[in-house]
Amino acid sequence: MKRKRNASLKEFTFHNFVSHVFAFTATNPTKSHGYLLLKAEAAAAADGQPVFTGEVEIEKPKILGVEVTTLKKILPLGLMFFCILFNYTILRDTKDVLVVTAKGSSAEIIPFLKTWVNLPMAIGFMLLYTKLANVLSKKALFYTVILPFIAFFGAFGFFLYPLSNYIHPEAFADKLLNVLGPRFLGPLAIMRIWSFCLFYITTVDEAKRFYPLFGLGANVALIFSGRTVKYFSNLRKNLGPGVDGWAISLKGMMSIVVLMGFAICFLYWWVNTYVPLPTRSKKKKEKPKMGTMESIKFLVSSRYIRDLATLVVAYGISINLVEVTWKSKLKAQFPSPNEYSSFMGDFSTATGIATFTMMLLSQYIFDKYGWGVAAKITPTVLLLTGVGFFSLILFGGPLAPGLASIGMTPLLAAVYVGAMQNIFSKSAKYSLFDPCKEMAYIPLDEETKVKGKAAIDVVCNPLGKSGGALIQQFMILTFGSLANSTPYLGGILLVIVLAWLGAAKSLDTQFTALRQEEELEKEMERAAVKIPVVAENATGNGSLASGSALNPTTDDSTSNSSETSAPQNI
Repeated sequence: MKRKRNASLKEFTFHNFVSHVFAFTATNPTKSHGYLLLKAEAAAAADGQPVFTGEVEIEKPKILGVEVTTLKKILPLGLMFFCILFNYTILRDTKDVLVVTAKGSSAEIIPFLKTWVNLPMAIGFMLLYTKLANVLSKKALFYTVILPFIAFFGAFGFFLYPLSNYIHPEAFADKLLNVLGPRFLGPLAIMRIWSFCLFYITTVDEAKRFYPLFGLGANVALIFSGRTVKYFSNLRKNLGPGVDGWAISLKGMMSIVVLMGFAICFLYWWVNTYVPLPTRSKKKKEKPKMGTMESIKFLVSSRYIRDLATLVVAYGISINLVEVTWKSKLKAQFPSPNEYSSFMGDFSTATGIATFTMMLLSQYIFDKYGWGVAAKITPTVLLLTGVGFFSLILFGGPLAPGLASIGMTPLLAAVYVGAMQNIFSKSAKYSLFDPCKEMAYIPLDEETKVKGKAAIDVVCNPLGKSGGALIQQFMILTFGSLANSTPYLGGILLVIVLAWLGAAKSLDTQFTALRQEEELEKEMERAAVKIPVVAENATGNGSLASGSALNPTTDDSTSNSSETSAPQNI
């Protein structure tokens, strides 16, 4: 009875201690730490219990089940991603309008821009960024990089574009074009509209690296930015004659880009000022530095990595072949900058909706049909829509009467089919192709996984991006124009997509086999199966060690009797 009373007294004392500690902590937050530890140790020692030195954990405040500190990080970052993709979409649509619809230019300028202007500038920017990263803090580096871009876009809308007639050497470009011929229209257009090309360069890689992080919410930004482009592009309808409607639209869109840019800076400042961010170790995981030749050798040596590389290169080339040809037809249908921009606004909105929908369906596709079907959807979409697009261009004459019955011309039908091709192929890429590519690395051993990724980054990504541009440049310079090259581009697209499908089928077989091996190993681990060890006997021949797990007993009757008496580990 006395022991019971002592236990109750101890329990009461401990509860009293806890309540006093919490009361003191609430009223004296700056002194609570030492007091808490001392009182806890004293109470435990007096009670004959083991001394503990850990602090009592206080539940953190939550909103809708999420900690407030977490929301303070997630919401600003989500808004930053929204603003980045919002700006990216507006700038992507605007740069195409500028370089494609400008006087003396066409869609033929795009492959030359990507190879001879964009690539060298990207390399230069990377070298400059690396140098700045070594001498500036993280915050200073962020503002040093983003503020010049904000200033440029504001200056372009209000100064560079209005002065374009005075700063572009159009007369000199016309003289060169007369001497060199129309096949050099694309390269000469870079010099003719150099300020527009500068706009094109500065927007290529700014937000693409964030696409994997955006997910579903990012496509909401795509929808809103598409509507914004559409709204400003239609301002021309309400303006009087003689007014440059595109200049007005450009000022409005660049103003929004600048405001969004300052919003990104403010959110970045707020997070770094008011949100306690975790400190990370400065020690970085070393990645293998593979040169170009070493990467090529590794790609050739592994069939699995070779097939995966084919997928990456084939996507980059095929999407580029169709997109540039489509933009040339888009200019023919909508020669006015405002009309072209308005259509691109609808295109961006449709892309956002399609990608949002495909991301919702992607998990069902993976669960229901598996990796192989998911990997083949993107090339299949490209093949079907590509065949329809090039057929409308090459056989538009015979199809014209049938299209006229539904109020369309072959050109307009080609524009719509090309738009569908771009929308569905991009939505399939973000929701299926990219996840398939990352999943393909999972069953590989660590060395092959790391080296394979490095090899594909060094060789395949640049080859996919520049391969299509190089093919188009060769075709334009050989046959005189993009229109004359269309039949050959269609044939090249067919070959590349068929190779893509073949690589996807081969990779599916290998991927499935590796996954089955992985599942078998897991199953064996769960069942605690011991693999018999092959030992050498006296004669040097390999034989199973006696009493192995696969043959626990030699007497069947003993085994049967043991099974009835007690369960065995299999």
